[in-house]
Amino acid sequence: MTLSSVSRRTAWLRVVTLAVAAFIFNTTEFVPVGLLSDIAGSFGMETAQVGIMLTIYAWVVALMSLPFMLLTSQVERRKLLIGIFVLFIGSHVLSFLAWNFTVLVISRIGIAFAHAIFWSITASLAIRMAPAGKKAQALSLIATGTALAMVLGLPLGRIVGQYFGWRTTFFAIGVVAAITLVCLMKLLPKLPSEHSGSLSSVPELFRRPALVSIYVLTAVVVTAHYTAYSYIEPFVQNVAGLSANFATLLLLVLGGTGILGSILFGKLGNKYASPLISGAIALLVLCLVLLLPASTSNVNLTVLSMFWGIAIMVIGLGMQVKVLALAPDATDVAMSLFSGIFNIGIGAGALLGNQVSLHFSMSGIGLVGAIPALAALIWSVLIFRRWPVALEEQPHHG
Repeated sequence: MTLSSVSRRTAWLRVVTLAVAAFIFNTTEFVPVGLLSDIAGSFGMETAQVGIMLTIYAWVVALMSLPFMLLTSQVERRKLLIGIFVLFIGSHVLSFLAWNFTVLVISRIGIAFAHAIFWSITASLAIRMAPAGKKAQALSLIATGTALAMVLGLPLGRIVGQYFGWRTTFFAIGVVAAITLVCLMKLLPKLPSEHSGSLSSVPELFRRPALVSIYVLTAVVVTAHYTAYSYIEPFVQNVAGLSANFATLLLLVLGGTGILGSILFGKLGNKYASPLISGAIALLVLCLVLLLPASTSNVNLTVLSMFWGIAIMVIGLGMQVKVLALAPDATDVAMSLFSGIFNIGIGAGALLGNQVSLHFSMSGIGLVGAIPALAALIWSVLIFRRWPVALEEQPHHG
């Protein structure tokens, strides 16, 4: 079965299965955010100490994305996907069994290895498998899978964890991954590796100042967001003094309004990407500054989470659009760098939130996060002035 001879229905099924895989991979990255208190309780640790597993996971992904992508660049894609899934499922079983915190961290490193390879190849696979003329829609399906991880995956994982224990959440993710693997094995043809870019395209990409500026902006703004977001669940319970169920609701709101953010970006992103990104960063600054004052009332916290969810989704999508526009000639390498840099930000934010919580007070995570957010806002205004042509429409020159 070659790629060209399949029906549109099969082609879409393949893309949808990849989108489901994207959903699973992102859910497992973020789900500990909703389970920190439970995991801490079961190992007799402080919440802030357990938060370090977010940093370790993100930084393993960041460090390994590019090396793994280059190591596997010649491997047939179907075989590679099956291998990634086997590692992913096995690591989740280990998370379920984890008899101490060290074992849990080791299992998460296994998942992070699988994650690093998966995200380096997914976008280009989706484009290859899409029906003729439907590449953009295929990519947006993958993005939707990613977004739904925040919207549904994280809160669902938290609900399962609340009622059946956090281990069950990891086990359930492993089971869903196993079902997805069976579908992939049935649906996917052999996929020889194609134009994935090579190590030589890395320095070439770093010679593009507009692209490097976007990478820097990504790292700073993601750090700002995750400083507060990583600890939102213990913050709601310990600082705001609200219930565990309210923490779940808040995660649902934060994720759900992200969908509004993606609709907004879909409508306006092509024309107004730069002002949209800067506006969303300004909104993020505001949300972080107001996090502590808002924590006195659940209504205020809910409203704040709505704006926060919209802001972070617009920022994430905007950055991806800019990266793809500035590196049309090496999308795999550019996106694996983007994914790596994004994860550096996640890890740095989680670490910063962890240090603030341990050495000062968890109530300060919003204000501390607002500092890099403000720096990102100023930086975004500067770079969008410096390269005023809408980056999306800029003709490519190296």
